[in-house]
Amino acid sequence: MASRPKLSGIQKQVLALYRGFLRTARLKAPEERRRIESVVSAEFHDNARSVDRRNFVHIEYLLRRGKKQLEQLKNPDIAGLATLEVKK
Repeated sequence: MASRPKLSGIQKQVLALYRGFLRTARLKAPEERRRIESVVSAEFHDNARSVDRRNFVHIEYLLRRGKKQLEQLKNPDIAGLATLEVKK
């Protein structure tokens, strides 16, 4: 059995944030839950592809922004996520 490589602290934070979004999505209506999961998954995958792993400043910025969004989403008065598409 192959052992997994150890995760760095920042990798653990990213995974914890992702799991936090998925857990919070479970508390919302079923339609909105699927939409939240889809948006979160797409956002994390896009950032995994586009952000250099050694760019810690940008990764930490994304973590802070994600934590703020997660705290907002945890509010029971908030129904779901709003997304913006920015042309690059």
